[in-house]
Amino acid sequence: MANVKKDKKRKKHGKIIIGIIIAAIAMSIIFILPNRMRNNIENSYKTETMKKRDIVNYYSFSGVVESKNRENIIAKEMMQIKEIVVKEGDKVKKDDVVIKASNNIKIKADIDGEISKIYLDENAQVLGGTKLVDIVDYDNLQVSIKVDEYDISSIKIAQEVDVYIDSIGKMIKGVITKISREATNINGVSYFTANIDLQNDKDVRVGMNAESKMLNEKAENVLTLSIEALQFNQENEPYVFIKGDKGIPTEREIKVGINDGLFVEIKSGISSEEIVMIPKKATNSGGEFRPPFAGGNK
Repeated sequence: MANVKKDKKRKKHGKIIIGIIIAAIAMSIIFILPNRMRNNIENSYKTETMKKRDIVNYYSFSGVVESKNRENIIAKEMMQIKEIVVKEGDKVKKDDVVIKASNNIKIKADIDGEISKIYLDENAQVLGGTKLVDIVDYDNLQVSIKVDEYDISSIKIAQEVDVYIDSIGKMIKGVITKISREATNINGVSYFTANIDLQNDKDVRVGMNAESKMLNEKAENVLTLSIEALQFNQENEPYVFIKGDKGIPTEREIKVGINDGLFVEIKSGISSEEIVMIPKKATNSGGEFRPPFAGGNK
């Protein structure tokens, strides 16, 4: 009988211990696991709310600064150079004499500009077709740009343009003065050329690279999110993760407007009070990953 009583006590104690273990597991499920899940979500996402901003984007075309007016003076017949009236760097006006030659020949400038190059010396004997002098108008500069055939409708004559010269760190005002009527085709890609007259600036020089900006779209005081907040489904439709119950993100389809490369206009789908969750990029694998608990209905 004594042994039977001892066995019953052992079984009773065993049940109590098992009950304590089960209770401990239940407590961990109720309290510990949700906290871990919440921490996992917080570590996998960052948050953002919509803010009102002005969104502006531009067409951008690259080009090179060049002179609007340039003259290459070439000998029209055989002659002997008697006197070179100018030197390199001299400013000349149209009809100024630059060279005197045999047979009372006077060679004059056809444009206002600066003597940029003299190709011969006095008393030289030259044949017809020989280069004599280059004159460049450095006071009237332009930028020649290439415009893709799909963007040609975005520009027009007399349109104002901002031109940024990176080498001198300046933004120069300009106006489109010419657009080619025919396209140039290279390797199956067609483009048109356009000329932009630049405001006079002593720091701008021929040959400098330039980037021209023309207004494309503008939306003022609109609700926006950062571009990185957007996700896209297989149909390339945008959606975002909204912070739901217990901090769990759910997908929400949205409609977007224009963007400037950093921020995008949000037209509908979420309210300004809702919190958007943005998946963080993995730092250990070098790629992106889809964080856990990113389910939900769109």
